[in-house]
Amino acid sequence: MIDLHTHTTCSDGTDTPSALINKALAQGVKIIALTDHDSVAGWAEATAALRADIELALGAEISCLTESGTSVHMLGLLFDGTNAEMLTMLEQTRDDRVPRMVKMIELLNDAGIHVTMQDVEEAMPHGATMGRPHLADALVKRGVISSRDEGFKELLNNESQFYVAHIAPTPETAIAQIRAAGGVAVIAHPFASHRGEILKPEAFSSLVAAGLNGIEVDHRDQNVQERAMLHDIAQELGLVMTGSSDYHGTGKLNRLGEWTTSPEQWEKLEAQADKRRVVRAGNQ
Repeated sequence: MIDLHTHTTCSDGTDTPSALINKALAQGVKIIALTDHDSVAGWAEATAALRADIELALGAEISCLTESGTSVHMLGLLFDGTNAEMLTMLEQTRDDRVPRMVKMIELLNDAGIHVTMQDVEEAMPHGATMGRPHLADALVKRGVISSRDEGFKELLNNESQFYVAHIAPTPETAIAQIRAAGGVAVIAHPFASHRGEILKPEAFSSLVAAGLNGIEVDHRDQNVQERAMLHDIAQELGLVMTGSSDYHGTGKLNRLGEWTTSPEQWEKLEAQADKRRVVRAGNQ
């Protein structure tokens, strides 16, 4: 079982990196990717928690915006974690999350929905990358909503009046930087239409030109028709097709390993990194 998209308390998940590894082991996952939002903060803990029978693909999920303002998430896997330009891009994207959160809180307050930055900070695990899920958790605690899922459906999705875009690299810039750092780039859930505006099929040509390696085809937020379209696009463009859980612990309904990547597709993807960086117990 290969799951290439997961989150921990180092961004907006509810499991620590070591707890994630232990859960993956218990559920029979053989290869797991750690892809916290705009962060590599969990890499060391996850690596230290490795045991036999599981391998770790280190990475990050990078927040991007197209030139037209569409939100896109790019999974960077197997890149050099010491690459200065890569780390700078992640840091700049993280830094913009605070003023963005302040503006979203202001919009909610103006609409009579009371929540504070302190509420959001108290909902965040230490060292986490601030994001909308923490705002949702704060709203749950306030009794405004009952769950994160409700928060994103009603208040915090990309089409909401309370949504605020943030400064972020374009998908092409993120792909180019991932590849320059020796890694591989997989676009995450690109047709998840219920999240808001999605990429148009014709947009993939510029992503391929930038060096895109794969598409996350199988994901719970993409319906049968959307997955079929992505399958056809990947085949036409010669891209790797992945499947992933986008696991967040108790923060989302997504179950670890509910969608997976085939060994053949993983082998093809891993071969496109500039060197083998999969971490195994004993070779850290």
